[in-house]
Amino acid sequence: MTERSVPENVTTSTEGYREIEHTADWALEVWGPDLEALFVQAALGMCSLLGVRLVNGPRERRSLDLKAADSETLLVDFLNELLFLVDRENFGPDRIDLEIRDQRLAMVIDGAQIAERGKEIKAATFAGLVIRRGEHGLETRVVFDV
Repeated sequence: MTERSVPENVTTSTEGYREIEHTADWALEVWGPDLEALFVQAALGMCSLLGVRLVNGPRERRSLDLKAADSETLLVDFLNELLFLVDRENFGPDRIDLEIRDQRLAMVIDGAQIAERGKEIKAATFAGLVIRRGEHGLETRVVFDV
């Protein structure tokens, strides 16, 4: 059985993520030109932190709809739903298409079963989470409980 990695992000001036130091947990700085790109980059960054490697086998697809009171809650719920797929269904995403409108998120996730995972994340948290306009469009910092 061969494996493939979740795509490594190529950080650009318009969208990307990078791991940043955090005293007890893990954190990512994430940016994108719009809310959809910000969410996708946060998901890719989280999978990168997890060290997810997918089997090179049958493709799978999942759909998910979420609603939240605000964008920050929607982001945390989205990331925690992805963690549920990783933890409970052994499913890793390598392509995420989503649309966000009126605090509703509709997405289709393509991926495969996980062959290997290097680390564990318990949950995405609200610790210091604020989505704001910045140099790259939208940006935020996501802290993960490990």
